[in-house]
Amino acid sequence: MGMMQIAMLGAGVLAVVLLIMFAFVGPSVSKATARRLDKVKYRHSDNANVQVEAQMKKALSARRKTTRPKGENMTKMEILAIRLEKTGKNWPLSYFFYAVGGIFTLLFGVLLIKGAPLLLCVFVGLLVGAGLPHFVVGFMISRRVGKFTASFPDAIELLVRGLRSGLPVTETIGVVAKEIGGPVGEEFQKVVDRIKIGQTMEDALQESAKRMDTPEFKFFCITLAIQRETGGNLAETLSNLAEVLRKRGQMKLKIKAMSSESKASAYIVGSLPFIVFGLVYSVNPTYLAGFFYEERLIIAGMGGLTWMSIGVFIMAKMVSFEI
Repeated sequence: MGMMQIAMLGAGVLAVVLLIMFAFVGPSVSKATARRLDKVKYRHSDNANVQVEAQMKKALSARRKTTRPKGENMTKMEILAIRLEKTGKNWPLSYFFYAVGGIFTLLFGVLLIKGAPLLLCVFVGLLVGAGLPHFVVGFMISRRVGKFTASFPDAIELLVRGLRSGLPVTETIGVVAKEIGGPVGEEFQKVVDRIKIGQTMEDALQESAKRMDTPEFKFFCITLAIQRETGGNLAETLSNLAEVLRKRGQMKLKIKAMSSESKASAYIVGSLPFIVFGLVYSVNPTYLAGFFYEERLIIAGMGGLTWMSIGVFIMAKMVSFEI
């Protein structure tokens, strides 16, 4: 059997596997029925917590529908600039490209000096040089958003105490900016600064919500907007929101604890082949050098990477939960 036939056979098998995956990923009838029952329960309930939870679910569904079109209307550079801004470090785009170029040059030079094949030097340099800065930025964004989410209910409760003492909303936001440290205080201070230069409170909050892109902050903005339109006791509504956000955080921690073992297993299984390949190549480079110039070994390596990618995708879907 020739190499072309083997490649065509592999492509056919991959297509069949993808079709099976898409067939099983389709919508679930039981989940759709549960969602309809939840809508009826939220619509006819008089409980304040249930009504706040209904608004949160609406905000989440709207966020899922509008995330892609916004990203499609922006250039790659604008999306990258927003990601760097989310880290809270005020890094310009030039720093990111300096890091990419420096890592690529360093790895390419070291591997070339060690006698590695040119294709391997370019591949590893591009992979690590482009991937490592993105990974670091993503890690810093996740850590900052996690800190923001953890202390955000405390900020809302401070807002509630300020409102119950008779302070207006704008002054209470300024108090939160001074009293709460970390990302929450930084974002509320930016809101206060925008209000001082003439922006409305709604526009200032929406700008922070777009940059942070967290459901919790969007729930807060929606609550304030609804209260301004319909009236009512804002302090009571925000108190209910703080309670719901705390329960949401507790549920996230429970899910994280329950899925930590599966995630650790997925990380180990996914990284083990690359670790073994690197160790064997460092001990005996000629033993694995054929993967970079022999046609059969290149096809076998690409097939293995494809199957590993499918397995990692399935495991990621199995341990990924969204509240």
